[in-house]
Amino acid sequence: MAEDMEISPSYIALIERNQRPLTADLLLRLARTYKLDMSELAADARDDYAQRLVAMLKDPIFAEIDLPALEIADVATSFPGMAEAMLRLHGAYAREQQALAGLREGAGHDPAADAVGETRRFLARAGNHFATLETRAAALADDIATGGGTVEWLRKQGIRARFLPADVMMGALRRYDRHGEQLLIDDALSATARKWQIALHIAYSAMRSEIGDIMRGESFAGDTATQLVRRALAGYAAAAMIMPHDRFARAAEMRGYDIDALAGLFGTSFEQVAHRLTTLRGVSFFFLRVDAAGNVSKRLDGAGFPFAAHGGGCPLWNVHHALTAPHEVLTQWLEMPDGQRFFSIARAVASGGSGYGRPTTMRAIALVCAAEHAPKLVYARGDTPPAPTPVGMTCRLCNRAQCTARAEPPLGREILPDDYRRIAAPFAFADG
Repeated sequence: MAEDMEISPSYIALIERNQRPLTADLLLRLARTYKLDMSELAADARDDYAQRLVAMLKDPIFAEIDLPALEIADVATSFPGMAEAMLRLHGAYAREQQALAGLREGAGHDPAADAVGETRRFLARAGNHFATLETRAAALADDIATGGGTVEWLRKQGIRARFLPADVMMGALRRYDRHGEQLLIDDALSATARKWQIALHIAYSAMRSEIGDIMRGESFAGDTATQLVRRALAGYAAAAMIMPHDRFARAAEMRGYDIDALAGLFGTSFEQVAHRLTTLRGVSFFFLRVDAAGNVSKRLDGAGFPFAAHGGGCPLWNVHHALTAPHEVLTQWLEMPDGQRFFSIARAVASGGSGYGRPTTMRAIALVCAAEHAPKLVYARGDTPPAPTPVGMTCRLCNRAQCTARAEPPLGREILPDDYRRIAAPFAFADG
C-alpha cells in the first residue's frame, strides 16, 4: 500500500494509529489508486456519532472542558465503540438526574399521583391524537348541526336537558338522571361552560364504544387510572365535537393560531382552544397549566419541550408571571442549557365563579412550540426575535452557574461557600 500511495510504511502505520491526519491529498490518492468513490469513504455511522456527541457535549456539565470539533470528529471516526459507550453513559446519567429530581424526602407512595402520571404517559404515547375519536366526533358534529343543536339532538335521543339553580344541583355542574332520562346542568354556567358540559355527556354516551376500543388494549395499574384515562378521552372527544378537526385545523392555520380569535369562532374558552391545538399535526405544542403556587394541574407533552416530571419549574419562564397580568397574552423566546430554542405564550385563565360568593380559581396556562415553528404563530410575527431567555427544566437539573433566580443547587455540583466573597448568584460551584 505504501508503494501504491508513494508514501512510507511508517507514515501509514501512524495514520492507522490515529497519530497522523488523513489529509485531503491522501484521500484523493486513495480514491484514485484503488478506484473508490469518495462518498464511500464517508461513514454514515461516523457522522451520526459525531452529531450525537456534539449534542451530548452541550450539556452544561461539560462547559469547562475544551472540546475542539476536530477531536469530537476523531473520536466518532476512530473510536465508535467508545463514542457509543459515552452516549449510553450520558443517557443513563440524564435519566438518573430526572429521577433524583423527583425524589422527596420522606415521600410515600401516592396512588392518586401515580394515576395522574399514568394518564399523562398514556396520552404522550398516543401523541395526544386519536383518529377514531376524531372521525366519530366530526360525524356527530354534522349530525348535531343539522338536527338543531345539542339540546334538540338529545331530545331526539330521548333525553331532556334541564338547566337548574345551584342549590338544586347540590354542587354538581352536570348530572345525568338515568331514571328520568334527564341531563341536568347548572343554570348559572356561562354559555361556553354549558356547551362544554353537554358535549361531555354526549361524548360519554355516544362515543362509549370508541373510547372502550382505545382502552381495551391498555393495562392500567388501578381503577383510578382507568377512570382518569376515560375522562381524558371523553374530554378529547367533546373538544373534537365542538372544534371538528379539519375545520379547526384550517381556521388555526389561516388565523395564525390566534387563540382568542379561534375561541370566538368556535364559541369556546381560551384554555379549550389551547388544549385542542395540542391535538393537531401542523405545529406540535407543549401545554401546561399551573396555579399560583406552581402546582401543575394539567400537562400535555409535545414539541420536544423538556419539562421535569417533578419539582418546580424555571422561575424565569413567564408562565409564572401570567397571573400578574390576567388579561394579557405574554410571549417569550426560551433557550435550554443544551441550546434548544422554543417560543412560549402564556395567559391567566379563570374557572368557577358564575355567581356571587362562588369561588373563582385563577391559573396560568402556557403553550410552547419549537422555535422553527414560531413564525407560523401570529404572536411571533413581525419584529426580529429578541435574545432568548436562558431557562432550564428545574433548578436541580440546570447547571447555569450564573443564574440569579436559582432556588436550589443542581444535582452533582459541589457548593463552594466563601466567607469573604459574595457573588450575585445564590450559590458558587466547583468546576465539574
